[in-house]
Order: sequence, then C-alpha cells, then structure tokens
Amino acid sequence: MGVLVVVAVLAVVLALPARGLENGLARTPPMGWLAWERFRCNVNCREDPHQCISEMLFMEMADRIAEDGWRELGYKYINIDDCWAAKQRDAEGRLVPDPERFPRGIKALADYVHARGLKLGIYGDLGRLTCGGYPGTTLDHVGQDAQTFAEWGVDMLKLDGCYSSAKEQAQGYPQMARALNATGRPIVYSCSWPAYQGGLPPKVNYTLLGEICNMWRNYDDIQDSWDSVLSIVDWFFTNQDVLQPLAGPGRWNDPDMLIIGNFGLSYEQSRSQMALWTIMAAPLLMSTDLRTILPSAKKILQNRLMIQINQDPLGIQGRRIIKEESHIEVFLRPLSQAASALVFFSRRTDMPFRYTTSLTKLGFPEGAAYEVQDVYSGKIISGLKTGDNFTVIINPSGVVMWYLCPKALLIQQQAPGGASRLPLL
Repeated sequence: MGVLVVVAVLAVVLALPARGLENGLARTPPMGWLAWERFRCNVNCREDPHQCISEMLFMEMADRIAEDGWRELGYKYINIDDCWAAKQRDAEGRLVPDPERFPRGIKALADYVHARGLKLGIYGDLGRLTCGGYPGTTLDHVGQDAQTFAEWGVDMLKLDGCYSSAKEQAQGYPQMARALNATGRPIVYSCSWPAYQGGLPPKVNYTLLGEICNMWRNYDDIQDSWDSVLSIVDWFFTNQDVLQPLAGPGRWNDPDMLIIGNFGLSYEQSRSQMALWTIMAAPLLMSTDLRTILPSAKKILQNRLMIQINQDPLGIQGRRIIKEESHIEVFLRPLSQAASALVFFSRRTDMPFRYTTSLTKLGFPEGAAYEVQDVYSGKIISGLKTGDNFTVIINPSGVVMWYLCPKALLIQQQAPGGASRLPLL
C-alpha cells in the first residue's frame, strides 16, 4: 500500500463554518441550471433556434425543471449567462435585452420562471464589455444596473470581470454588493473576482469576499472534458488548507458548473464529478440540455442522498484526507448530526481497483460503529466498526461514495466488579 498523506480529521469536524454575507441568502449551496458551458454565446437564433441564447431557451429549461422532478429536489435557479443583452444601452443608460431574442423582456421571463416556483439569475460584467463583447457594468453604472435587475425580478447576479482592471475590481465588487442590498430585493451575489486575481491570498482577500459575496468563482472556467474536471479538482484540493475554511452558510467556493449530461464525460466520470462537487459543498448548477438529457445522467443529478449531503446545513466543505501511490484518493466531509460523507476516487486508467482500509485508518474515532449507505447503489452496511477492515471496488475514473451515521460508541471503561460496560446505542 502506498504512503498515506493523512490530514487531521478532528480539526475539520470541530471547525465552525465561516461567517457569511448577512443577506440571509444561499444558506446552503445554490442549485439550478446555468446556460454557459452547454450553450455559450450562441446568438444565431435564425439558423439554430433551439440552441441559441433566447427567452425560449430559458422558458423551456424552466418547464423542464418544474415538470421533470428537478424543482422538488432543490434545483431552483434558471440562470442566464453572457450574451443576453443588446449591443447598446438605451437612451437612459439602462441595460436592455436583445429585442429579437428576448422580445418580451427580462421582467416577463422572470414572471414566467417565478410562476413555476423557480428563481431567475442573470449575468453582468464589471468592465467596459462582458467577456462576449456586450455592454459591461462600469463603475458609473453599478447602482443603475443593480436597480434594473431588481426591477426585473432577478434573484441571482453573476458578476464577471472581463475588461476590468484590478483596481476597478477592488472598487466595483464591493460597490455592487452595497447596490444590490440597497434595492431591497434579495439577490444572491456570485462574484468572479478571485478567479481574475489567481484565486489565492495575498492577492485575494477572502475575508472581504465573505462579507460581500454569497459565492465566488476561484478558478478557471470548466470545459466539457475530463481533463478540465481534473484540473479543477487538483487546484481546489491542492489549495484546500486555504480554501476549505472559507466556505459556510451564505458563502461558497464555486468550482463551476456540472457538465454531466453533455459530451465530454463518461458515466463513471459523471458520477465522480457529482460526488466531488458534493464533497466540496459546491453550488450545483447544471449546464446541460434538460430537454434531451439521458436517463443515466438524470439519475446521477437527481440522486436524493447526494443532494441531501450537498445541502447539509452545517455547510462544512470537505477535504482530501488520503492520496495513495496507487492513485486512489479519499475525501471526507463532516455533516450534521455527527454524520460524514466519504468518497473513494480512482485516478487509475487500467481496471477496477480493490482498495482495503478501515475507518480507524481514515481518522474516525476508535470504538465507534456506523450505519453506512452507498450513495449510488443504496446498499447498506450495518454496524461497521472503526477497526474493521473493508474493501471497496473503484472503477477507473470512478468513485465509491458512502454516507455514514454513527450507530454506537463502545465504552471500554470497566464497570464495578471488572465487567465491561455495554455499548451505548
């Protein structure tokens, strides 16, 4: 067996969630759908009407979320990304949607989404232009744009950072937080600021970010490939000592969208992305075509126990606790009511791997016993003691994920007369 790189689990379990932006929002990681990765900046509605950025696309996704079982599981946000706006502001300097692709306007789209029990998100950019070349939110337009979004009934704002300087970002991101709060409308605030400053201190002031943003993009955009998923996983867990303590109710690290159901991931890789994003307490924002999604991908994204773990109210982000020479990695996330989630992840590319360990080796307290449920298969192991060896079989690029609840604590203390005391159940 390879060399273990074990991080002290007890410190994580006892860690208190970080304080978040006190707007009462995003107390658990936001869940929903986001257009960008799957549909990008496709504005060719004449030749490609069903795949372009238009009100029809967002209305149809809202229908699918409301009618296909997503909403009841917690997927609530329908989020517009770049390329929704007209190329020029109106005579009063207001942002306006493209009149051909959004003929009824964003307010009407928000009403449509709200009528289905959902919420609408929109995209802005703190700069001269958005990344796609549409009007940005320069510093003199921050207050006006925040008010516009509130009047439209927007429920989340993703504020990007293309075509802006570090100085403008340092001024503009806090300014937008104040402007959104001043509207009186509850709007979840997603900041891309750290991603433009390398994602790490000292260039990124996460203390400030936690006071002004509900979630933030730390790293590169996800692409539709396994290499992209791995690069994000590597960056987040290599830097977990910095990033993990930052997350908590109202403030989340955002590793970007779920690409499950698209073209770049295998079935095993799709299961792995879902499990690792859940361990990271990441927002679950799908970017796929829900009108044509395969049942196998839908089953992964609608896994009830997975979503329960992701939405755990403690909001503690998990950590990688073991990295084996055999290319097996183990991740742990502490949950409420003394429960835990474990992910056994294989970076191997040859064949299924038999990984043998025990909960004691993974840092669990000695003398305890757990009820274990496999998150994907649903199989239950009852009364697994921390000292018991067990073996999980992990497919290449795949995961085995467990949900563990404490069942008993074995007290080794001697009772009067020398008899051992019974386990406390």
